[in-house]
Formats: sequence, C-alpha cells, structure tokens
Amino acid sequence: MLESTSAASEAKRRRRLNQRPQTEGWRTWLYDTIFEADTLAGRRFDIALLIAILASITIVALETVPEYQQRSKLIQTFEATEWLLTGLFTIEYILRLCCVRHPLRYAFSFWGLIDLLSVLPSYMTLFMGSSSSFVILRSVRLLRVFRVLKLWRMMNEADELAAAVWAARNKIIVFLAVVLVAVTISGTLMYHIEALTARGSVDQTSDFTSIPQAMYWAIVTMTTVGYGDVVPHTWAGKIISAILILLGYSLIIVPSTFVSAEIIQQKQTDTDHGCPICDAPSQRSDATYCYRCGHRLDGGASDYASSAPA
Repeated sequence: MLESTSAASEAKRRRRLNQRPQTEGWRTWLYDTIFEADTLAGRRFDIALLIAILASITIVALETVPEYQQRSKLIQTFEATEWLLTGLFTIEYILRLCCVRHPLRYAFSFWGLIDLLSVLPSYMTLFMGSSSSFVILRSVRLLRVFRVLKLWRMMNEADELAAAVWAARNKIIVFLAVVLVAVTISGTLMYHIEALTARGSVDQTSDFTSIPQAMYWAIVTMTTVGYGDVVPHTWAGKIISAILILLGYSLIIVPSTFVSAEIIQQKQTDTDHGCPICDAPSQRSDATYCYRCGHRLDGGASDYASSAPA
C-alpha cells in the first residue's frame, strides 16, 4: 500500500509537470503563481481566489432570502458584485488556459470543467429570456454554487486524505459489502414481519409497504439518523431495530479507523524515507535513488533495511 501511495504521488507530480511550460518566461511565472502555492505570489493568489469564491457563494445564498428579494437596490448591488466576480473568474480561467502547456487537455480535465462551470451560468443568463424562462433562469444562476468546488484545489491536505482513502479502498469495499448484506437481510425480515399478515396478504396500514421501503428504513436506523417516517409496531420488529442500532454504532467508526491508520502509516513513511537532498516524501523502501532528484538514498535499499526499526 505504501508503494501504491508513493506511485500515486509520483504520478500526480508528473501530471503537474507535464502542464508546466518547458521554457522559462512569463508563462512559467504565471503557471507557478496560479497552480503552485509554495511561492509568495502563489499564496497571495490563492488567498484572493478564496475571498472571491466565498463572496460569490455568499451572494448566491443571500439572493434566495425572501426579505432581500423585496429590496431592489440590494438585489442590484448583488447583481453588480456578481458580475464583477464573474469577470474575475473569467480572467482567471483564461489565464489558466494561457499558461498551461496543453490548454485543450486542461479545458476538458476535471478542474478545467469546474472553472468553466464557475463562469458559464452567469453568461447563460444573457441568452435566456427573463419572462417565460424566468424559472429556468433562476435554476441556471444557482449553478454558480459549483464555485465552492474550486476551494478543493487549495487544500493540500485533500490529496493526503484521498491517497489514504484509496490505499484503504479494499477494506472499505468489504465494509460496505457487510453493510449492504445487513441492510438487505434486515429490510426483508422487517417487510415480512411488519407488512405480511398470517394469511400472506399485505397489511395496507403498515409503514413497510415494500422491501425497498424496508431497506430505506434499515439504512436510516443503522446510521442512527431515525427520521421517524417508517416505524415498526410489532415486538419482533422493535427487537430487530434495537439490534440494527447497536450494529450501526459499532460499524460507523470502521471506515474512519481504516483511513486514520493509512494516514499514520503515510506519515511514518514520509519521516523514515524522505530524500535528504530535495525532501521528497514517500520514497519506496527498496529504492536506490530518489524519484524526484535522482540522488542516491544513503547507499540504497540496504541502508534502509539496516536502519529500519526491528
């Protein structure tokens, strides 16, 4: 798992370098400012982008408040601010396309589509009528909330969490399979206990109208949410409910335990196998040379084996 995490980190680094311009110049400086947060200019750019995103999301939320919708001047201020932010996001999108080595590849990437969605809804309102299409117009404008996904780009810890989740994917799949089996069995039992009568007919007064409905109840019960829209009335159904609640309390912490263990393991790997020259983390335990700078790692795998704790 540690090797797969290191490989994922290396693949991500290569993808990032593949988009960096090959020659030094204004495009390279612009790329480092926009896509990298290690420089002073990059940190300032990320902070400014963060403020703009939060302001845009706040405006989208405030526009739906009924009290504010009755104040025309306030709505005009919101619209003017929104168009100002749309202009800034448009410039940002164009600059990203200008500084990357493969603009078309970036435009159709995940982050490229997110950047496009952050500006496209506002421009779509210019080509849609304001009378018959008013309802559609409002729904299109609400798509601006996708700008909140741009926050993800500035979270370096998200990469670490994603790598830990991916490393624990097999355990999580097994956990979900166990939950699915428990939900299916308990939902089927509850349908037969609560809805079916002794003669085999369906009780129309029961909340458990079908097996899918009973499985929905099982999921709500196992996650200890308890909406209360579907409730068992027989003593056998209540016993199954109690068992599911106890099972839910014991299972709800399992995925977080898997991910936490992977994060701790990655931290230990970063500390024990870091390159002394470029500080590149997550070196393979059997690596002879650093995957980033090519420096010999203290004599190679034999040194790591001798220095590893017993």
